[in-house]
Amino acid sequence: MKRSYTMFIILIVFLLFTTGCWNRRELNELAITLAIGLDRTKDGQYLVTAQVVNPGELATGKGGGGSGGSPTIIYQAKGETVFEAIRKMTKESPRKIYPSHLRALVIGESLAKKGIGKPLDLLSRDWELRSDFYIVVAKGMKAAEILKVPTSLEKIPANQIFDTLKVSATAWSATSFESLDELIADIVSEGKQPVLTGIRADIKGDEETSLSKQNVEMIDPPARLRFNGLAVFNDDKLVGWLNEKQSKTYTVITNKEKSTVVNISCPKGGKAVYEVKKSSTKIKGKIKNGKPEIDLNIRVEGNLGEVECHIDLTKPETIEKLEKIYEIESKKFFMNSIKQVQKNEKVDIFGFGEAIHRADPEAWKKLKKDWDKHFENLPVNIEVQGEIRNIGTVGNSFLEKIK
Repeated sequence: MKRSYTMFIILIVFLLFTTGCWNRRELNELAITLAIGLDRTKDGQYLVTAQVVNPGELATGKGGGGSGGSPTIIYQAKGETVFEAIRKMTKESPRKIYPSHLRALVIGESLAKKGIGKPLDLLSRDWELRSDFYIVVAKGMKAAEILKVPTSLEKIPANQIFDTLKVSATAWSATSFESLDELIADIVSEGKQPVLTGIRADIKGDEETSLSKQNVEMIDPPARLRFNGLAVFNDDKLVGWLNEKQSKTYTVITNKEKSTVVNISCPKGGKAVYEVKKSSTKIKGKIKNGKPEIDLNIRVEGNLGEVECHIDLTKPETIEKLEKIYEIESKKFFMNSIKQVQKNEKVDIFGFGEAIHRADPEAWKKLKKDWDKHFENLPVNIEVQGEIRNIGTVGNSFLEKIK
């Protein structure tokens, strides 16, 4: 009896410490924020834009569907710090800004040029925030302008930014998605500089109409969000932009390429399309005659996706010729892009410094102090191996029968 009584007391004490939830959040008290925009004002303050879900307009099912209003609401505030600006939003928002489900962080170009390190501190420190959202730079405009564009296929613009970037990076390879953890790792790295995808709001005609509900009601919306190039950083400051060729080279070298298509020349004129299905790059650093050097070994597998020339695909030697042409043209493509980055941006975005560090730590200690200068004239040797696995469901093209 005494033992049972003791166990009962222990159980009561245990329940006192386990009942309730000290940090619970009620949905009707939170403003679910799926996108945040960061800009810098002329007086040096942060302008923070929050794209908040309007739950009443996203309701589905019987009796749902909303009243035809916007599925998202924009809140903005200024502050000397990002945290201060977010808290100031409560002056007009009836609910507390809650970024736990953040999908996209958009950084204005002017802020990116001055440095993104300080505003990123809050995002890396906030315990309510996951780090799996994507970060992009508003090219030539403010982040606030990006977040105000209504989108068609996805009701919530933040979801369209997230999904489009993921699809584009997977299918085209001239874009690249970067999470918060990856960005911070590149910023603090001694041998690789950060790169973020750029985004623009292309607006045709009347801006008032383009940024209204009418934009999503048109078959050809006058306002669209479009990814455009890769932003190059030196530490945490934006220093330049890569064009599409340089962007594709970056994703190949850094092993971020999933798939893409490449136009190649046919042996006797015309074009064929090589669909990359698998790509792998090995970077090897070395010190040769006291100077750093890089060897790139790029292996690619893919299919023949389109043929716009007269060739006989039934012959194995034809496939071998196309593979050789792809290797020669790709090597020239990559080499030109690397040289352009060395000449124009002058910062190591490829991780060549990390490769030198791995190969010769002692030599790296001397090189890292002025690595950007070494990078400008760094010899890069490229070897490309391309393999065509499949030519599709037909053999020779019907174009062979057209004279």
